[in-house]
Amino acid sequence: MKKLLAFLMAGLMTATVFAGCGESASSNSSESSDKSSSSASSDGDWAYIKDKGEMVIGITYFEPMNYMDENGELTGFETEFATKVCDQLGVKPKFQKIDWDSKEVELNAKTIDCIWNGLTITDERKENMGISTPYMENKQVMVTKAENADKYTSAEALSGATVVAEKKSAGEEVAQSDDFFKQATYVSVDSQAKALLEVKSGTADIAVIDYVMSIGTLKDGSDYSNLSVIEDKSFAPEQYGVALRKDSTETLAKLDDAMQALADNGELEKIADKYNLKDLLLIKAK
Repeated sequence: MKKLLAFLMAGLMTATVFAGCGESASSNSSESSDKSSSSASSDGDWAYIKDKGEMVIGITYFEPMNYMDENGELTGFETEFATKVCDQLGVKPKFQKIDWDSKEVELNAKTIDCIWNGLTITDERKENMGISTPYMENKQVMVTKAENADKYTSAEALSGATVVAEKKSAGEEVAQSDDFFKQATYVSVDSQAKALLEVKSGTADIAVIDYVMSIGTLKDGSDYSNLSVIEDKSFAPEQYGVALRKDSTETLAKLDDAMQALADNGELEKIADKYNLKDLLLIKAK
């Protein structure tokens, strides 16, 4: 009987030891999994881009930032800038045209990896996306037919005028909220280029667009050479940044470092000078 009791006790102790070992192993495995998951969460976006070997860059076409040249090749300040940054990062750039109205949806769905297209930095966007160091300053300006440039210099003069701007753009924000435009009729359009076309064709009187775009578009010999910026009247000083997915901490740090490296070696200034944008650069050589 004593032998039987001893045998049963030994068996019970052995089972308890193994149960304890099993619980410890499970706990360790769970902790390891949690750590791995945490690491993947903080570094996952850069790992995703690096593993693909490319960064998909969401753009719309507007000169001088991203546009098609006479040979049908994509070019522009941001096209060249982004390409150089990708060289620094060791990945290939892949430029993809997007619907500006759904840019954040495309970013979060991983249709694109960043938005690099004259994106105005706002508090709301900083809450919803990761935003790079500001690299260029900008403002909103009014564009009209050259013969009307002296006409629309006061809010009263805009009475009955039709004003257009790109939907969900900084220009639209100005046209809808600034008292200067309260007597005008506002109409939204799909793009800044479409806004200029509306003015050129006479279906609108004024387009509110990025000053940066006016530099590249309203030049002699262009399709819009009969249009002009209304001088001494600008709105909403702003800064451009590159947008990434929220909490893409490592990608954002690498992007900022790459942009600064291009400023330090003089390449950024060289690209900006090519497109008459050098005076608007915010990233300077250290």
